[in-house]
Amino acid sequence: MRGFVRMIDRISNVFGVIAGIFMILGMVLVLTEVVARFFNKTIYITGEYTAYFMVAITFLGLAYTLKEKGHIRMTFLHNLKIFKSGKARAYLEMYTLLVGFILFSIITVVTAQYFWDSVVTDTRSMQVSQTPLAIPQFAMPLGSLLITLQFIAEFFRSIIHIQTGEFPEEEDAESEALGR
Repeated sequence: MRGFVRMIDRISNVFGVIAGIFMILGMVLVLTEVVARFFNKTIYITGEYTAYFMVAITFLGLAYTLKEKGHIRMTFLHNLKIFKSGKARAYLEMYTLLVGFILFSIITVVTAQYFWDSVVTDTRSMQVSQTPLAIPQFAMPLGSLLITLQFIAEFFRSIIHIQTGEFPEEEDAESEALGR
């Protein structure tokens, strides 16, 4: 179980870096377009490809953000007396992780069908580039699958915490994730 958690964490880290690379590529593309406009030129693909990069940044960064506890969290239940103990909080966390797992399992299937439809029909962009849309759409099922696996890893991490009796302090984990 620990090996699976470590492996998924590493994969999430890799795709977090890839999402960061797409962010840099989008910035370079926009800056190139700005410079080109000074010379009354355009590279035509800036709007289209930065949109593709935004989808890749969003979906490929989901698992890393979950691992780092960077998603918006509703912690009002954690403040109730019943969830003050580490074990009760871990069970609450497991429940929410299960809900996230189910939701993203559905999203993974739907986005995979969407991607596959574009592959089969050879759908292309209506822009000048005529980009096969399956290429940028692949980030959606891949990212959804990654966060689904990260939900499983986080669920297993909660089981490990219950088994060992070592529970991270909630406030410390959130503060650390926020860089405080």
